[in-house]
Amino acid sequence: MRRTAVPLLPALSALLSAVLTAPPAAAAPGRTPHAPDRPVIFVHGRNAGPGVWDSMIRRLTAAGRPADRLFSWDYDTSQSANETLAPQLRTYVDQVLRQTGAAQVDIVAHSLGSLTTRWYVKFGEGVTKVRHWVSLAGPNHGTQLAWLCAPYDQGCRDMTPGSYVVTHLNEGGETPGPVRYTTLWSRCDEQISPPTSTALAGADNIETPCLKHNDLLTDPTVADEVRTALDSA
Repeated sequence: MRRTAVPLLPALSALLSAVLTAPPAAAAPGRTPHAPDRPVIFVHGRNAGPGVWDSMIRRLTAAGRPADRLFSWDYDTSQSANETLAPQLRTYVDQVLRQTGAAQVDIVAHSLGSLTTRWYVKFGEGVTKVRHWVSLAGPNHGTQLAWLCAPYDQGCRDMTPGSYVVTHLNEGGETPGPVRYTTLWSRCDEQISPPTSTALAGADNIETPCLKHNDLLTDPTVADEVRTALDSA
């Protein structure tokens, strides 16, 4: 059987044309094209521990978040949010970045954790290392109830309206840098007084259903809002 030779240049041209005009590959099944692999660091509130995030972490992993990209930072809530805890958080964030090879993290904080994480973002290196910052029931403008424990606890003093920490976090812009800010607050929050203290100028401020202070940690609607915030471009 005689074989007909195909001229080399036309054949290469046809192959190149086919490659350049081929449609892009489809996204992997079960993953949206924008689904991030960015690590998430959860930061608890006063007199709590990493276990308070178990429910939300289960919901996020069930929705497709890799479990090895979800971290919970533990800390002594009686310490100073700015002088002691923010440097400790910086060390922890750097450790997570080294471990995962990521360039940035997302932070989800509850209550008092909002102040330490905001300090890290505004006055530490967090403005370049944090992509999304989410606050659940944070005393971002202080809470009147903190006066009850302020004489005994530095964390409480930091949460009082007009404290050094609250004042410096809010002056000159409450949401600095390219970080995306989201807050979630409830009118039924019995710990943050007034409950609207959580909202920040320049943030996506979301009012939740009528939930108690700690119920924001386990509510499925809140978990959905957190996931939406973290998945946003």
